[in-house]
Amino acid sequence: MTTSKSDQRAINVVRGLAMDGPHAARSGHQGTAMALAPLAHVLWTRVMKYDASDPHWPDRDRFVLSIGHASILLYSMLHLTGYDLSKQDLADFRQWGSKTPGHPERGLTDGVEVSTGPLSQGLGNAVGMAIAERQLRARFGEELVHHHTWCLVSDGDLEEGLSHEAASLAGHLGLGGLICVYDDNHITIDGPTELSLTDQAAARFRSYGWHVEELGEAGEDLDVLEAALWRAAAVEDQPSLLVLRTHIAHPSPTHTDDPAAHGYALKAEDITATKAIMGLPDEPFFLPEEVVMLYRLAGRRGGDEHEAWTKRLEAFDGDRSLYDDTLAARGRPGWETALPSWEVGQAAATRVASGSVLQALADVVPALLAGGADLTSNTGTVLTGHGTQSRDDPGGRQLYFGVREHAMAATMNGMALHGGVLPVGGTFLVFSDYCRPSIRLAALSRARVIYSFTHDSVGVGEDGPTHQPIEQLMALRAIPGLRVIRPADANETAEAWRMAVAHDGPTALILSRQDLPVLPGTAGGQLDHGAHVLRPVEEADIVLVATGSEVHVALAAATLLAAEGIEAQVVSLACWDLFAEQPDLVQDAILPPEIPALSVEAGTSLGWERWVDDSVAIDRFGASAPGAQVLAEFGFTAEHVAYRSRQLLADLDGFA
Repeated sequence: MTTSKSDQRAINVVRGLAMDGPHAARSGHQGTAMALAPLAHVLWTRVMKYDASDPHWPDRDRFVLSIGHASILLYSMLHLTGYDLSKQDLADFRQWGSKTPGHPERGLTDGVEVSTGPLSQGLGNAVGMAIAERQLRARFGEELVHHHTWCLVSDGDLEEGLSHEAASLAGHLGLGGLICVYDDNHITIDGPTELSLTDQAAARFRSYGWHVEELGEAGEDLDVLEAALWRAAAVEDQPSLLVLRTHIAHPSPTHTDDPAAHGYALKAEDITATKAIMGLPDEPFFLPEEVVMLYRLAGRRGGDEHEAWTKRLEAFDGDRSLYDDTLAARGRPGWETALPSWEVGQAAATRVASGSVLQALADVVPALLAGGADLTSNTGTVLTGHGTQSRDDPGGRQLYFGVREHAMAATMNGMALHGGVLPVGGTFLVFSDYCRPSIRLAALSRARVIYSFTHDSVGVGEDGPTHQPIEQLMALRAIPGLRVIRPADANETAEAWRMAVAHDGPTALILSRQDLPVLPGTAGGQLDHGAHVLRPVEEADIVLVATGSEVHVALAAATLLAAEGIEAQVVSLACWDLFAEQPDLVQDAILPPEIPALSVEAGTSLGWERWVDDSVAIDRFGASAPGAQVLAEFGFTAEHVAYRSRQLLADLDGFA
């Protein structure tokens, strides 16, 4: 197929929209979308497998715009090919309440697979999607699962460190079916890329084990683009990178190759001049009928493949319920009965208990895929008996992420948003900082992922302050939409897993390195409100509110206080956000507002003022020493908590 007049007119219309949307908003990024319009045209009309009438068809190709600032390009293609995105939505670009925000948001706009914008996150997501596709194909066969993941990346994506981690992992795994196109436009916000970048991207990706093609000045040659895309799609044992030299804002007479065109540079007179060159009328959001029809036909092009796939699914002679449960990433009927329990008086680190729960759920939650960032056994993310994800075992459900926390979290989002995988990833809580950008996007896009963050306090011990989390727990609690659970013992850990599997968004499990005693009253749905009373008293003088490894300390302190005639009610407040969702009646029953309250948690005190009057906390960095000694030095003993309780009551004139 050559570039016909109708192809060129269609591309020009897309370029017109790329100028008009940001101009209407007086905000946005025009130049990249203009330069990539021919590539988008080839993808949507000649290459990608999709059906615009069903954005959620499981066997569709996935498209990831890692260059999220070029969102107007994606919105234009979605509107033109017939997704639920109107011309008015394009005109409302970047406006309050619109379906066309500044950067694509999963769940807001049909056809947007992942939330992108923070550079390189989309590349990490695409790697995760390719892992999910290959794993599901190995498990259920090519008749039901066989599609590609397409990703557009920029200089900025490849400069971010996440790109190294994600690309290295993808190359190691040999992820055929992942095709990235590198928009090598030589432009950054500061100016030409040569100001700060002299990497040889092709050589770099070849060293990772990728199939790489350098297409040169082929940005306007539809046949060259199409042939390269199909060649890359045919590579089965390597991810592919196509390096494409483009010219930002082409064919603008004033802003082609201008760094200003990275943003909103083409104003009314520039747009008029550029449209004149392209043979378009000076009319905003010009959508001629013949161009719309061309793209609408392309949007329906996958309908036959979709119908054939539906028939194959109906004729599937495997375990259909297993396929359905896996695709939905849900538990099999009665899965909760597989949750293990522990007897009171036993002792187990909650990270170890979590690992036991994961293994117990593997057969009844078939979408589970687990691994750690070179800390798999340390974080309880070992999944035995289900293969190791690799070139040789693409259906494996144990994934060794290596020392790649950034990529682990980003690929987990991609797996979850692809569907059919419920990913579990582990690292030490202090290194959740490396995962934070991806965690934030998981919460924004409601990705169902489970984090196993272990070594959750200064109880880490001898490794010292570099490895002892202080502010990380509260920083995670500050992320809207992230469910953070710090269980008190093994039974609360099982309950936390029950909640995480059923949750419709991301969950962070905060788990101990050290053994903790199994406590009375922690089993059997006690965390449904996020908190529960472990030691009730009829007339409490004080409420001790603790989480995780400090709950048993609070209970011991209550026993000491009782010997002095001071009645302390003890509460395990494992999940702040869930507790905050409860009605006042429930909250007041657990934390009576008229009774003084003291929190006990081995982390920063910041935020606890919401629930309590005073805190036993740590508002400095930790120290290197045996874990039990460090905890004692910071006051996490029954004696010190009892002392602080008496002090609080005295300060409040409750006791002299």
